[in-house]
Amino acid sequence: MQTEFAPYSPMDQRPPTPEADYPDELTCYPEEDRSPGSSYTNPSPGSPLTTPPGWSCHITPDGHWLYTNLYTQEQVSVTGWHHQSSGSMSDQYNDSLPLASPPQEKSKTLDKAGVLHRTKTVDKGKRLRKKNWSPSWTVLEGGILTFFKDSKASIAGSLRQPSTSHIPEYTVDLRGATLNWATKNKSSKKNVLELQSRDGSEYLIQHDSEAIIGTWYKAISQGIQEQSTEAYPETDSENSADFGSSERLGGGREKEEEKKHPSKPPTVSPLGPENDSNKVRHKLRKFLLRRPTLQSLRDKGYIKDQVFGCALSTLCERENSLIPRFVQQCIRTVESRGLDIDGLYRISGNLATIQKLRYKVDHDERLDLDDGRWEDVHVITGALKLFFRELPEPLFPFSHFRQFIAAIKLQDQTQRSCCIRDLVHSLPAPNHNTMCLLFQHLCRVIEHKEKNRMSVQSVAIVFGPTLLRPESEEGNMPMTMVFQNQVVELILQQCKDIFPPC
Repeated sequence: MQTEFAPYSPMDQRPPTPEADYPDELTCYPEEDRSPGSSYTNPSPGSPLTTPPGWSCHITPDGHWLYTNLYTQEQVSVTGWHHQSSGSMSDQYNDSLPLASPPQEKSKTLDKAGVLHRTKTVDKGKRLRKKNWSPSWTVLEGGILTFFKDSKASIAGSLRQPSTSHIPEYTVDLRGATLNWATKNKSSKKNVLELQSRDGSEYLIQHDSEAIIGTWYKAISQGIQEQSTEAYPETDSENSADFGSSERLGGGREKEEEKKHPSKPPTVSPLGPENDSNKVRHKLRKFLLRRPTLQSLRDKGYIKDQVFGCALSTLCERENSLIPRFVQQCIRTVESRGLDIDGLYRISGNLATIQKLRYKVDHDERLDLDDGRWEDVHVITGALKLFFRELPEPLFPFSHFRQFIAAIKLQDQTQRSCCIRDLVHSLPAPNHNTMCLLFQHLCRVIEHKEKNRMSVQSVAIVFGPTLLRPESEEGNMPMTMVFQNQVVELILQQCKDIFPPC
């Protein structure tokens, strides 16, 4: 008896998602489930009984006919007299065998897929320095949002060859996640979504088409809602408070039954082992959902918000101050130790000591810069520069970058100065106040240029790329850096006109 398998025909349609989100070359949903089917042949000519579909038949050494289900491996033994009886008797027994069919497999369902622009801004509570926007093939399926590093064209080509696999760059579980439209201080781009995951990571998602990004907003929001209201099995809800009480009680009863009836076979749950796995899965889900969120731990004081890498407005609001306290402390310390030190802000301090100071600032509210560990003034200046470099958005916001570059390119000097002054005054209050204090301090440093050798141009070269940078590195970077330095240099030269005494 021989069997051969032939796959069912694949699905002809992909899940219903907007046509614009799919690659143009893709004509079918790539992850089609294929379920094995079967074909059968009749037994040997000497057999009076045809084998039903899905069964195989062979003769055992003791003369019995053994039928085997090709899918469940169930076996049925038939004595020889069934085959030697009349044809009607054979047909009657043949009809008693159930029709075997392949097990049903769940087909994969795709909620949405398409190419989006994305960047990761926070990694498990730690804010990333740069926003690296890049196109990504994005798949929303079963409450999981996956970003692939490959572009739309390369993904579309590989889908024709299922053997080629692509490792996801980011995978976001929508359980406990939040989705909102990103504000201007998050990104200057249009149509930007802000997705915050349960582990404290944040992602920005963007598409040029307002209609497409709107459909993604609805799809992701629906996925989050489905994950939060997902129905769990209720078979053990009455005793869910005690994780192991029912198992211990049930185990004791089974032992008593075994003592009373030693030969009695073990009882099997009518719902089978699948129900037991559902119970364990349900309890694990309940345990994970009871975990506190990152924000709640911050509210209770278990996790202290950091100073380095924190947004300027958030830091000022948390400290209830106009200017971050760390910036004020550094400037006071540098000026108290003398502004005539050679290479002030140009010479780098010991990097290991700077990192120790950073850790102290982030984890201890009582910071004493007069401590002997911070006696090197270049460590203080290096930590201050590091603070401004690690701002998620620089002191000159991303939304004003192009305007400052355009203003410095103006040929008329009077118009150029007025435009720069107006742009500085239009900055948010935390940025404006911090910039006022910093530039007035730098002007006092420049007053001692004969001893510290820090001219206007030298200070502008040091602070230009730190205070003013584009959101994404595009175009001619050397020329952009020249304009950055010129903007800082102009503000230093006209500091008294731009900033009144703070």
